[in-house]
Amino acid sequence: MSASIDFPILGQNPIPDKPLPPASAVALLRQARVGIAEAERTPEPAERFAVAYLAALRGAATVLALKGRPHRGRAKPTSAWVLLASIAPELREWAAFFASASSTRAAVLAGITRHVTPRAADDLVRQADTFVRIVDRIMHEARQ
Repeated sequence: MSASIDFPILGQNPIPDKPLPPASAVALLRQARVGIAEAERTPEPAERFAVAYLAALRGAATVLALKGRPHRGRAKPTSAWVLLASIAPELREWAAFFASASSTRAAVLAGITRHVTPRAADDLVRQADTFVRIVDRIMHEARQ
């Protein structure tokens, strides 16, 4: 009596080649996309700036959740932008760009809005949108 051997059908691999991205990364990317859409609809420049910055920050958090946090031992808390630059060197320029906008966002959150022009807000929305699209591509590549 011969034993039957079941061979898998080509193209139907039950085990994915790469693990699925963490649910937290998927949720953060979704929130970043929603934030971009909200920023595009927000009429007040200072609020538009803050919403776009938060969307970009969620994009950075997506990458950190996807790639893992670098080991820092008992180090002090670090900016997401610093962590992003260390864990994803290809995004270092983006991290520096958004880090440079951190003080303006802090000022807006403190109610100091006079420094945010409509153009500055629009520029940040465009940059945040581009950044979130790059993060989306990184997420897509992680799934393949």
